[in-house]
Amino acid sequence: QEKLVESGGGLVQPGGSLKLSCVASGFNFDIYAMGWFRRPPGKASELVAAINSNADNSYYTDAVKGRFTITRDNDLNTLYLEMNDLRPEDKAQYYCATGQGTHFSIAPYSYPNWGKGTQVTVTT
Repeated sequence: QEKLVESGGGLVQPGGSLKLSCVASGFNFDIYAMGWFRRPPGKASELVAAINSNADNSYYTDAVKGRFTITRDNDLNTLYLEMNDLRPEDKAQYYCATGQGTHFSIAPYSYPNWGKGTQVTVTT
Protein backbone atom coordinates (compact mmCIF):
# COMPACT_ATOMS: atom_id res chain seq x y z
CA GLN A 1 0.00 0.00 0.00
CA GLU A 2 1.41 3.33 -1.06
CA LYS A 3 2.03 5.72 1.80
CA LEU A 4 3.41 9.25 1.90
CA VAL A 5 4.12 10.98 5.21
CA GLU A 6 5.02 14.66 5.25
CA SER A 7 6.77 16.52 8.05
CA GLY A 8 8.68 19.71 8.69
CA GLY A 9 5.92 22.27 8.61
CA GLY A 10 5.56 24.92 11.27
CA LEU A 11 5.20 28.57 12.13
CA VAL A 12 7.82 31.00 10.84
CA GLN A 13 8.20 34.73 10.40
CA PRO A 14 8.41 36.32 6.96
CA GLY A 15 11.86 35.78 5.52
CA GLY A 16 12.28 32.56 7.42
CA SER A 17 13.00 29.06 6.15
CA LEU A 18 11.59 25.57 6.49
CA LYS A 19 12.50 22.23 4.97
CA LEU A 20 9.69 19.79 4.34
CA SER A 21 10.26 16.06 4.07
CA CYS A 22 8.08 13.32 2.63
CA VAL A 23 8.89 9.70 3.38
CA ALA A 24 7.47 7.21 0.90
CA SER A 25 6.75 3.53 1.43
CA GLY A 26 4.87 0.70 -0.24
CA PHE A 27 6.03 1.38 -3.80
CA ASN A 28 9.17 1.81 -5.88
CA PHE A 29 9.87 5.45 -5.07
CA ASP A 30 12.86 5.69 -7.40
CA ILE A 31 10.88 5.11 -10.60
CA TYR A 32 8.25 7.81 -10.07
CA ALA A 33 8.27 11.54 -10.50
CA MET A 34 7.11 13.37 -7.40
CA GLY A 35 5.47 16.67 -6.68
CA TRP A 36 4.71 19.10 -3.88
CA PHE A 37 1.28 20.72 -3.81
CA ARG A 38 -0.13 23.34 -1.48
CA ARG A 39 -3.64 24.39 -0.54
CA PRO A 40 -3.94 27.89 0.94
CA PRO A 41 -6.90 28.59 3.23
CA GLY A 42 -10.07 28.88 1.19
CA LYS A 43 -8.32 28.29 -2.12
CA ALA A 44 -7.73 25.44 -4.53
CA SER A 45 -4.61 23.35 -4.41
CA GLU A 46 -1.73 24.16 -6.75
CA LEU A 47 1.39 22.36 -7.89
CA VAL A 48 4.35 24.09 -6.29
CA ALA A 49 7.25 21.96 -7.52
CA ALA A 50 7.92 18.65 -9.21
CA ILE A 51 10.93 16.48 -9.92
CA ASN A 52 11.74 13.59 -12.23
CA SER A 53 12.43 10.15 -10.80
CA ASN A 54 16.19 10.53 -11.27
CA ALA A 55 16.18 14.22 -10.32
CA ASP A 56 17.52 15.32 -13.71
CA ASN A 57 14.81 17.92 -14.17
CA SER A 58 12.46 19.89 -11.97
CA TYR A 59 9.63 22.39 -12.17
CA TYR A 60 8.60 25.35 -10.02
CA THR A 61 5.54 27.51 -10.15
CA ASP A 62 6.45 31.14 -10.77
CA ALA A 63 5.51 32.25 -7.25
CA VAL A 64 8.27 30.16 -5.66
CA LYS A 65 11.05 30.26 -8.24
CA GLY A 66 14.35 31.22 -6.67
CA ARG A 67 13.03 30.61 -3.15
CA PHE A 68 12.05 26.92 -3.05
CA THR A 69 14.13 23.88 -4.00
CA ILE A 70 12.80 20.39 -4.56
CA THR A 71 15.18 17.45 -4.11
CA ARG A 72 14.93 13.75 -3.49
CA ASP A 73 17.03 10.96 -2.00
CA ASN A 74 16.07 7.71 -3.69
CA ASP A 75 18.18 5.68 -1.28
CA LEU A 76 16.08 7.03 1.61
CA ASN A 77 12.76 7.07 -0.29
CA THR A 78 12.42 10.71 0.71
CA LEU A 79 11.32 13.85 -1.08
CA TYR A 80 12.26 17.31 0.19
CA LEU A 81 11.14 20.88 -0.29
CA GLU A 82 13.49 23.54 1.01
CA MET A 83 11.66 26.84 1.38
CA ASN A 84 13.53 30.10 1.89
CA ASP A 85 12.41 33.72 2.15
CA LEU A 86 8.94 32.60 3.17
CA ARG A 87 6.10 35.07 2.69
CA PRO A 88 2.63 35.29 4.24
CA GLU A 89 1.15 34.12 0.93
CA ASP A 90 3.08 30.83 1.29
CA LYS A 91 0.83 29.89 4.18
CA ALA A 92 -0.87 26.62 3.23
CA GLN A 93 -1.20 22.91 3.85
CA TYR A 94 1.60 21.29 1.86
CA TYR A 95 1.26 17.83 0.36
CA CYS A 96 3.63 15.52 -1.45
CA ALA A 97 2.22 13.41 -4.24
CA THR A 98 3.29 10.60 -6.53
CA GLY A 99 3.40 11.07 -10.28
CA GLN A 100 2.40 8.47 -12.86
CA GLY A 101 5.74 7.90 -14.52
CA THR A 102 9.41 8.80 -14.45
CA HIS A 103 8.89 12.33 -15.77
CA PHE A 104 6.86 14.97 -14.01
CA SER A 105 3.74 16.54 -15.38
CA ILE A 106 2.34 19.95 -14.46
CA ALA A 107 -1.21 18.61 -14.72
CA PRO A 108 -2.61 18.12 -11.20
CA TYR A 109 -4.58 15.03 -12.23
CA SER A 110 -1.24 13.30 -12.96
CA TYR A 111 -0.63 12.89 -9.22
CA PRO A 112 -3.12 10.32 -7.96
CA ASN A 113 -1.63 9.52 -4.55
CA TRP A 114 -1.21 12.23 -1.90
CA GLY A 115 -0.04 12.31 1.69
CA LYS A 116 -2.03 13.90 4.52
CA GLY A 117 0.00 17.09 4.43
CA THR A 118 1.90 19.37 6.77
CA GLN A 119 0.90 22.91 7.70
CA VAL A 120 3.09 25.92 6.95
CA THR A 121 2.18 29.24 8.56
CA VAL A 122 4.04 32.47 7.88
CA THR A 123 3.14 35.33 10.16
CA THR A 124 4.68 38.15 12.17
